[in-house]
Amino acid sequence: MYITAKELAKYIQMPLNQVECLIAKRKIKAHFDGEQYMINQSQFDTYFQQLKIYRAMIEEYWRTPIPEDIDVKDED
Repeated sequence: MYITAKELAKYIQMPLNQVECLIAKRKIKAHFDGEQYMINQSQFDTYFQQLKIYRAMIEEYWRTPIPEDIDVKDED
């Protein structure tokens, strides 16, 4: 599904002028239909899927307890 640059800015929560700048720099693939740029939304679906996986990995890392060091000796 193709969306406009304005819709994309709302979808990825980024200012419109920054989205337009990324389109101009060809960081975002877009097609100009004569009036406006149209962007394939599926290229961002993959990004959000990966982001969800990375967030889960980070949360798992922070939940993992620090193991006790076997080299620590009581000095009493």
